[in-house]
Amino acid sequence: MKKIVVILVLLLALFKPNTAVAQDLLKSTDLSTLKVDYLSDTDIAKIKSQLQTNNVTIDQAEPMALAKGMSATEFAKLKIRLGGTTMVKSTTVKTENIEDDQPELTRKQEKIVNKKVKDTLNSLVFGSELFDNPTLNFEPASKLATPVNYILGPGDELQVSVYGVQEYNASVPVSLEGKVTIQYVGQIPVSGMTIEAATQKIKGAIARVYSTVRSGQSQVGISLSRIRTIKITIIGSKQPGNYSVSSLSSVYNALFLGGGPSKNGSYRNIELLRNNKVFKKIDIYNFLVNGNQSDNIGLKDNDVIRIPAYIQRVTVEGQVKRPGIFEMKSGETFKDLINFASGFNEFAYTASVNVLQKTSKDFKVKDIKASEYGIYKPLAGDVYRVSKILNRFENRIKIEGAVFRPDTYSFYEGMRISDLVNQADGLKEDAYTNRATIVRLKSNLTTEVVNVNLAAALAGDEASDVALSKEDVVTVYSILDFKEDYKITIDGEIKKPGVYDYHDKLTLNDLLIQAGGLTGSASKRVEIARMTKSETIDDANPNKVELYNLEITADTNEQTKNFTLSPFDVVNIRRMAVYEKPQMVKISGAVNYTGKYVLVQKQEKIYDIIQRAGGLTSVADLNGVKIKRPIQAKQIEDLENVNLNLGKKDSIQNKLEKKLKEDLKFATIPVDWNKIVKNPNSNTNVTLFAGDEIEVATYNESVKITGNVLLTSEIPYDKGKGFGYYLNSVGGTDAKGWRKKAYIIYPNGKAGVSKSFLFIRSYPKVLPGSQIVVPEKPETRKMSTGEWVSIGTVLTSLALLIVTAFK
Repeated sequence: MKKIVVILVLLLALFKPNTAVAQDLLKSTDLSTLKVDYLSDTDIAKIKSQLQTNNVTIDQAEPMALAKGMSATEFAKLKIRLGGTTMVKSTTVKTENIEDDQPELTRKQEKIVNKKVKDTLNSLVFGSELFDNPTLNFEPASKLATPVNYILGPGDELQVSVYGVQEYNASVPVSLEGKVTIQYVGQIPVSGMTIEAATQKIKGAIARVYSTVRSGQSQVGISLSRIRTIKITIIGSKQPGNYSVSSLSSVYNALFLGGGPSKNGSYRNIELLRNNKVFKKIDIYNFLVNGNQSDNIGLKDNDVIRIPAYIQRVTVEGQVKRPGIFEMKSGETFKDLINFASGFNEFAYTASVNVLQKTSKDFKVKDIKASEYGIYKPLAGDVYRVSKILNRFENRIKIEGAVFRPDTYSFYEGMRISDLVNQADGLKEDAYTNRATIVRLKSNLTTEVVNVNLAAALAGDEASDVALSKEDVVTVYSILDFKEDYKITIDGEIKKPGVYDYHDKLTLNDLLIQAGGLTGSASKRVEIARMTKSETIDDANPNKVELYNLEITADTNEQTKNFTLSPFDVVNIRRMAVYEKPQMVKISGAVNYTGKYVLVQKQEKIYDIIQRAGGLTSVADLNGVKIKRPIQAKQIEDLENVNLNLGKKDSIQNKLEKKLKEDLKFATIPVDWNKIVKNPNSNTNVTLFAGDEIEVATYNESVKITGNVLLTSEIPYDKGKGFGYYLNSVGGTDAKGWRKKAYIIYPNGKAGVSKSFLFIRSYPKVLPGSQIVVPEKPETRKMSTGEWVSIGTVLTSLALLIVTAFK
């Protein structure tokens, strides 16, 4: 028996240091004796609570624990147990009804979900938009401090913490009997008490058990960690029924969940019933108009929110800031109604408002004067129409034209035209003072014109200083308005030809400088054409204009006499008789010196250029000389202007134009070099144009056969063989080949085609470097059996007709 007692004492001695260390991991000075395997789940939970209270992570506590003698092996065990242990009395008790994504320090409550439906039926009712907006739900914030007057009840959960010399941390729920159970303290009734009163009661009960709490060495903290759910009922809303809400929820939050008042529900006489009595009447307009939430009181279990039908609604239309349908209480006036509508807008006619009223039989119209706004009491069904102010002015007058400040000014009685001109900072220098006009609006809204001698009016002549009326429009003319807009034209060898403005005393030299000066090709001759002016017609003079021929110095852009120009003159700068820039051609291929050459003579021949290029080389093909001439834009334009009478839908001409524009960039001119050598004056010695390119082919001892043949190939040239030999050498034509239309392209670009005479077909001669092309046969449609039958029928009918005719 003694041995058993000794063993128990030793075990207690070993366990107590571990427990003491577990209760204060951070404050302990010696952790060398701590054995994690001997710690219970409750001890691990206390360590975790201690770390959370001090806002320290396990990784941050590691260096401190190792410094106090704890081995790395034991700390690794502790870290594993802290990461995988479920705390029985911890604050984080997760259920399906608790938000999992909230931080640990956030108060827990059940998630309340309500799908909002856009109210299109009551969209014009003032206040309906309050319950359509999903971001405005009046949901109580779980992160705020608990209200001191919060009443505890079954379902709430308290977080009780003792810290200091002694430590204790647990989450204690309020039972159905309204009590909380604290270890070693017992059961404490808290239901029906405020959180403040319950805190004092629990502190007193703990102090009776924990001596360090009585002495002040330990402190007690109590907070609300979980909020209970209460049941309420909403009647008369868009979505009436029973709702489970947080015990911190308010009336507005419940109304939002219910979708707000129904179609005929009141927004101003909502009743909160508690214990079968009207506890509070809610007027939502206090919040909508003034932002006053005094009616937004907290709810209790089994509260009923009743939304009765409205008693009186009116409609406001037109020029108010918030038109719509408004609910009115007894005793409220039209001034209150305008306040609900946020007042008149800036275009409203506020002197009176038209109202459409309903009687027991029909409608009637009434006007409410501004003086009656504070005493007139709206009736159910009234429709108020706030009209717009008139688009007219009571004191407007306008001046425009040659004054320094043309604008609209205010009119006053006795105002004269001199007063208005002075108000506009006077006349401009170009003002025409002999006459100004006033366009005046008469009483019947027609207009009339009043003429004024402005010079006399400003000089003090009372008769000329006309009295003005409101809505007058005064126009002061400018002498520039009567001046014609003169132009002058310059063309020819000038850098910026065009039409320029004419100014008095404009000279030819001035115009030349304004137009950028002469070009390098300008001659000294200038021709000026001037319009003729006469009051009578002179039939003896056939000229339409007068011509002036002048001479200028092209180097200085100046004219000796400096000719003075007149309006609408046309100046032409002539081009020099001889002014041509050097033009070049290009030669490539089998010549001694390829490259570009300038055309020296006006009629430079191909023979001359080849001779300048050193003549043909020894490998040159004498039958392979050709000229590639660029197709000019004018050639395409001439083709477009030619009518081939092919019809609008025929595409032949369109294809030809497209080919010239996009595909063919050069026209090939074949050259017979042997003929030129024998006779340089031969017509094949072509005159060259700028941009021409001479190509001299290298001698090629083969013949190329392409097109619709069995084998596209090059066959060595055999002097004694003809056209058929080369076609047979590649296997002849294929099924689509058109042999009789085969042609040959010679090295100089010239083409040769086959010919026939009396059923005898002759083919062109083949030369080295030539290319034989076999085109494709055109597709032909075979006649059907029906067509042959039709032809036979026609022939039979003709035969019968002939036989009948000769009988």
